Amino acid sequence: MTRAAISLIKSDLPEKWQQLLSDLITDPKELLQILELDADKHPFSKTGVLQFPLKVPRTFAALMEKGNWNDPLLRQVWPFAAEAEQVTGFIADPLGEAQCNPVSGLLHKYQGRVLLTTVPHCAVHCRYCFRRHFDYAANSPSRAEWQEVLDYIIADDSIEEVILSGGDPLAASDRQLRWLIQQLGQISHLTTLRIHSRFPIVIPQRITPDLTLLLRESSLRVVMVLHCNHARELSRELAIRLSTLVTNGVTLMNQTVLLREINDNSTILVALSKALGAHNIQPYYLHLPDKVAGTSHYAVSKESALLLMEEMQRQLPGYLVPKLVQEESGANAKVRLT
Repeated sequence: MTRAAISLIKSDLPEKWQQLLSDLITDPKELLQILELDADKHPFSKTGVLQFPLKVPRTFAALMEKGNWNDPLLRQVWPFAAEAEQVTGFIADPLGEAQCNPVSGLLHKYQGRVLLTTVPHCAVHCRYCFRRHFDYAANSPSRAEWQEVLDYIIADDSIEEVILSGGDPLAASDRQLRWLIQQLGQISHLTTLRIHSRFPIVIPQRITPDLTLLLRESSLRVVMVLHCNHARELSRELAIRLSTLVTNGVTLMNQTVLLREINDNSTILVALSKALGAHNIQPYYLHLPDKVAGTSHYAVSKESALLLMEEMQRQLPGYLVPKLVQEESGANAKVRLT
């Protein structure tokens, strides 16, 4: 770890990330004021905000360009009026997750792995979220219900990997994560713990020495899959903090959602892959967005995505080219499109 990294991380109060999480921007008018934007140009969807409230960390808003409605980070979190449109084919549960939910807090869609909805909330509300209509009320286990989750995993020795998702698993306290990870580590047939999180992107301060130690001490192989959609999201502070995870044995990967007028451009995607590689993050998946009600304005066609992939393959070495995929309800794996 560099001297800069040690100095930066040691300067943190233990509760700093929690303080940032408790002080999110939740009023669209405040976000407009901070970014010096004209409220009349893109009025927000009151229906959209009612169904899926605005949540933007101030650390993430600080990366946005003031006065620019086309800022790619802003467009991911702004509740555009299009959210209120009802579009054929865009539904509340396009992935059929309600059918793969045998016990509270656990989704079992694919062979050999299960997903746990570790917490019901996130640090940021990405407007294209495929779980914006998910039934978190029925999937927020109590300590007793977590035992049912563990018993389910114990009873199926074909399960080798557990994925912590949510919500965002890093919105949980270190105490809660430590308990859950220790319990999983005691299951003999588990080999891998995968953590899917956007938290480090929007609040890098979440990567603390305590969290790093917690992950390093796990008996399971730890993989963290970040969710970064644009190179502008990779701040210098994030890079320093991620380096501590790498030096402590955590494998870093990234999955990107292909979003109209945000990153559906080969120049942007190539720059993102290069930036990820420079930070020891393996580009993993490039997802077509799921057809979730209220998100049709983010849709990118399969044909356009394939053309973008061809351009990326021409410009990048193979190890920096993510797999183009989409998820289909009932499929036994993500569907590869290339």
